[in-house]
Amino acid sequence: MRKRQETAPGARPGGEPAVRDRQFVVALARGLDVLRAFRPGDGALGNQEIATRTDLPKPTVSRLTHTLCNLGYLNYSQTTGRYALGTPVLSLGFACLAGMDVRHVARPLMQELAEYSGVSVGLGGRDRLSMVYLESCRPNTAVTLRLDVGSRIPIATTSMGRAFLAALPDGERGYLMEHIRIREKERWPQILDGIDKAIDDVKTRGFSLSMGEWTPDIRAVGAPLAPRDGAPILAFNCGGPAYLLDRRRLEEDLGPRLVEMVRKVGASIARY
Repeated sequence: MRKRQETAPGARPGGEPAVRDRQFVVALARGLDVLRAFRPGDGALGNQEIATRTDLPKPTVSRLTHTLCNLGYLNYSQTTGRYALGTPVLSLGFACLAGMDVRHVARPLMQELAEYSGVSVGLGGRDRLSMVYLESCRPNTAVTLRLDVGSRIPIATTSMGRAFLAALPDGERGYLMEHIRIREKERWPQILDGIDKAIDDVKTRGFSLSMGEWTPDIRAVGAPLAPRDGAPILAFNCGGPAYLLDRRRLEEDLGPRLVEMVRKVGASIARY
């Protein structure tokens, strides 16, 4: 089985190569950083906002946004002087999602669990130090956590992210955790305790918990999916408002159900 590689050799989760890599195209990486600066619900951004989010000089950002506009990946408004993502970006996203058999297999099982639990069920993959929703199912009869496809949540403090970390080989996990430590600084000891507990929980029970560490009024359970064919590790979660999800329900009911759901998904995609 080939070794999984979540990040290009020598590349930082949030930037350019940590060591000199003659094959690494810095201009391309910076252009992609500009596109990554746009987040769900943001609307249009100006060059200064993009520069702040990417840590790139504003003149560099101006050249990159000009190029991306010419290619159609950004749209520029003469009235506001701001940029919005163009249709080709959407096409790339849909092409990526359409190629994921796991979404088609998982969705009916996710919807079944969402209806049973009365809260949301999500599937996500890693993007730098975040998990990005690839699929999301909500019950038809309740108002619950609304995170749609494309939404981002942190790896370090969410059940989905912790489940993902628990499934990684030690070297890859250590690499990401070092970058989480650098970003979190003062909060790192508390975050490390939560991740270590999640790793132990996934080993012993198959699922991890987040009891308000990400958002105080949200609780969730997460479980990883590590395909045997070497495809990227993904993770599922089941979560919602704290008043619907006490620890006992998560540990004794929804956690085991989520693990069983992931087992079924894994068995199904293995037959593709």
